[in-house]
Amino acid sequence: MDDIPVRRLKFSVEDIGPGDVLWSRTDPRFSAFLNGLGLHVPHFERYLCRALAKARPHITDARLGADVDAIIGQEAQHAKTFLKVNRALAARYPKAESFDTAAGEDFRRRAEVDDLRRAVGFTAGYETFTFLAGLIILDNHDRWFADAHPVMKAIWVWHQVEEVEHGAVAFEVWQHLYPGQEAYRRRMIVEALVHIAAETARAYWHMARVEGWIRGPLTAVREVGYCFGMLGRLLWRALPVFRKSYHPRRHPLVNHAQNPIQVAWRRYFLNEGDVLKLDHARMARMMGIADEASVHAA
Repeated sequence: MDDIPVRRLKFSVEDIGPGDVLWSRTDPRFSAFLNGLGLHVPHFERYLCRALAKARPHITDARLGADVDAIIGQEAQHAKTFLKVNRALAARYPKAESFDTAAGEDFRRRAEVDDLRRAVGFTAGYETFTFLAGLIILDNHDRWFADAHPVMKAIWVWHQVEEVEHGAVAFEVWQHLYPGQEAYRRRMIVEALVHIAAETARAYWHMARVEGWIRGPLTAVREVGYCFGMLGRLLWRALPVFRKSYHPRRHPLVNHAQNPIQVAWRRYFLNEGDVLKLDHARMARMMGIADEASVHAA
């Protein structure tokens, strides 16, 4: 979470066909859940870039200023890639394009009308959940990514690694500009969660219907349960963020023993490995690099 790099990666999104969008063969419903969540994410990421660029002149701490520049660089790359992914989703799901368009209009409007406090507060609230999602997803890598389309797997692992890397920045900007305003910070966390849940549930329901997973009341309950079970996991992990003493660097999921996927991915990237296409064999080799490095470090 220090010395954050900006990686300009170009993924082969054009290789993702309509039949590939349920990219996790290990758990297709997890694919649909992340796809549903991801539809509106690039528009939030553009909002984040505008909000933090507006905050940048008010930041007097040099390290934090450098981190803000880095998060803007990373999130701009995320937005560019996921807007392309949205086009792949639209080829399979009839309403995906309208969801994408509506999210873009919503965040453009927010960026125009939100004052600096609300823009930074909502950004910090939203980043609470992208940070936690990164930790949760990487900790469950073998459960959800063991058998997956290599390009989509590469995109999501890259995205989650970087969300963890810059997970403290928006919070630290908030604390730098608005120290002590805990009630407002908590309110923004709740607003962000409600927004994420609404956007994700709407998209997931549509995708589940297209996939034929909803055939009656019982299957409808099952799909609603899956979606809100995943969102509930996120909420449960978010409970510590409401404490006055909270800081992302001290969240219970964060400790000195970093997630091995994160360590392996960063080291593989630094060694000029091909992180653009990650099949299970490549991930095993990456983990081997991380294990070897751990032995040398010990």
